[in-house]
Amino acid sequence: MTTGHLHQLARPSRAAGLWWLAAALVVVVTLTAGWLQHRQSRVPLYLSTLAVGRDGSVVEVKPGDEGQLIAGTRVLRDTPDAASQVRRQQDWLAAGTVPSVPELGDTTLVRDALLDLHLLAQPGGVAVAGAPPPWNNVWPRDSAFVAAALARTGHHGDAEHVLNFLTRVQGHDGTFQARYRTDGSLVPDDRGSQLDGVGWSLWALEVVAGTVPRSERADYVRSHRRLLDASSAAIGNALDPDSHLPPPSSDYWEKPSEDRLSLATAAVLLAGSESAGRLYRTIGATRAAETNTSRAIDLRTAISTRFGPDGYPRYLGGPARSVDLGASFLLPPFVREHPADVVDAWRRSASEMARPAGGLAPGGGWRPDGISWTPTTATYALVAAALGDRESAVHYLRWLDVHRTAGGSIPEKVLADGSPASVAPLGWSAAAVILAAAELTAG
Repeated sequence: MTTGHLHQLARPSRAAGLWWLAAALVVVVTLTAGWLQHRQSRVPLYLSTLAVGRDGSVVEVKPGDEGQLIAGTRVLRDTPDAASQVRRQQDWLAAGTVPSVPELGDTTLVRDALLDLHLLAQPGGVAVAGAPPPWNNVWPRDSAFVAAALARTGHHGDAEHVLNFLTRVQGHDGTFQARYRTDGSLVPDDRGSQLDGVGWSLWALEVVAGTVPRSERADYVRSHRRLLDASSAAIGNALDPDSHLPPPSSDYWEKPSEDRLSLATAAVLLAGSESAGRLYRTIGATRAAETNTSRAIDLRTAISTRFGPDGYPRYLGGPARSVDLGASFLLPPFVREHPADVVDAWRRSASEMARPAGGLAPGGGWRPDGISWTPTTATYALVAAALGDRESAVHYLRWLDVHRTAGGSIPEKVLADGSPASVAPLGWSAAAVILAAAELTAG
């Protein structure tokens, strides 16, 4: 009797346990669904592309209004002098080259990216990151990519304007603010200086100078001696004499402040030091060339020693899974000399940064919102091309091509479902695509 009684008491207890288990599962599923929904954030597409409208002004083309464009151009149909504007765009393209990657077929990806850079140029050739606020400001990093892309495609005058703007806004101590207004007179916020700007300016100057005929190269570099001297001096002043590393500074993540040194900051200063050494050698400034080359060797060793054992993470001493775009800046076309373990870290980082739509986030430790960022993805295409990894470069370029807006521009972001989002075009992304194509077509 006691046993039977206990058996009868146990059955409702088991049923109750199963009920609570089912209820718990429902809660978990509900919370998980909400968590996933939060992870896969929704961001609208603000612009589809840019176009030339009345009086030659650049206008924003909203999503759904792409039918107003003349096919194959960045000109609105109702523009009174449409034929003339189309001809001007064609003439501008013809003045340079449009790198063609056979594996991409007859896509207009690179051609459209060039037209987008052309339209993003403000009076005087100032390269804004994008058209609407707050993208309609000038970032030294983005400007470096744009100057390099314009120079590699034969648009030397436009590239020169970008370098001149950087020279004009550079601080007395050689550093740059995080971003500038197009007139160069005001900084749009209180983000303060960002140390990597000096590295980007030197890298861009070397790329542009490298496209100038060899017989004219030394004179060209001398004409930009102010930018060269100020930027290289700023790097020298920033590096610790004992550790040979720079202090913490904001980088492409654009956090208001950083209390830890990021790999991206150190890597870009390394790229700048290497470029400065070669630029000084071009003009016969032997002592300055040796100083910057020696500085680059010390910085490269410090990066390898301090970041390398942890797998080149985003932050000094951080976990390997936090590896981000900074690993790319330790590789060609930014840095020429690199140890094999950097390539390994770069390849590993792609899996850490992968997002549902197939693109890449800015880093392995980036917020888990499911969004791909095209500046990151396009830069990976560029590095792959520079490393000779043609398959990976073409893969990323195809992905970017497929995820353009209906207006043909590369958006800043791509959502988890593959939809273009945020602003389009974006200068950094367009420039990196052009540079990747140029690398793939280089003889």
